[in-house]
Amino acid sequence: MTPSLGRYGVWTRTQELSPGVAAEIESLGYAALWVGGSPSGDLADVEQILAATSSLVLATGIVNIWTDDAATVAASFHRLVDRFPDRFLLGIGAGHREALGEVYEKPYEALVRYLDALDDHDVPPDLRVLAALGPRVLRLAGDRAAGAHPYLTTPEHTRNAREILGPSALLAPEHKIVLSPDPAQARAIGRPPVEKPYLGLRNYVANLRRLGYTDEDLAGGGSDRLIDDLVAHGTAAQVADQVSAHLDAGADHVCVQVLPGPDDGMMTGLRKLATALF
Repeated sequence: MTPSLGRYGVWTRTQELSPGVAAEIESLGYAALWVGGSPSGDLADVEQILAATSSLVLATGIVNIWTDDAATVAASFHRLVDRFPDRFLLGIGAGHREALGEVYEKPYEALVRYLDALDDHDVPPDLRVLAALGPRVLRLAGDRAAGAHPYLTTPEHTRNAREILGPSALLAPEHKIVLSPDPAQARAIGRPPVEKPYLGLRNYVANLRRLGYTDEDLAGGGSDRLIDDLVAHGTAAQVADQVSAHLDAGADHVCVQVLPGPDDGMMTGLRKLATALF
């Protein structure tokens, strides 16, 4: 059975994590922690965080299928679920063509082969999710996994994804946030991590075009409209409303990625947001 992720979780990179950070995230009321930045297939960092917490569900967002073979990842998966039952969800994905070059050819077929190998190593579909943006991979996520973990999306994408996945599959999008009531300041913080690397990666650009964003929206680091849609900002209450729009659109769970300002770090933002979410 797929672990219960709750309504809200946190997405952050491995480099920003420590046992103490994870323990505080759990204490604030967030039910799940998504470990991004292509964590290693040995899942040693994930295991350390699981050991430092008592109920927090850990998910990978995501293990890159080109970097770690399925046999290695499956062995790590079994080690974690045996030690921490009901607290781990394996997220996998195909990464980016620009980072991997020719090895990236036919990523859909590679995902299918990887899922086949995970099946052979007894990694159950209900304990894995796929990074998915386009319709074809979303359908694969519904057919061969517990569901989908879209990244850099909007509630409109969530609504479309739910229609493709059907009513029962897990849908857990990521959304970036900036805790600042000043729109100009929030855009100044939010624009750089959207522009680089994502507006230079064709899979994300293609997805944004499917959602109706124009060449003008995608140029120059992104239009204000694009940044406002991809990076929730405002007071804690305003950000909570923007994040919960994914739930209204059909998501089961939203993982927030705090983009820290010049004076506030990730945990400051998560503390403020927790007061509005829980």
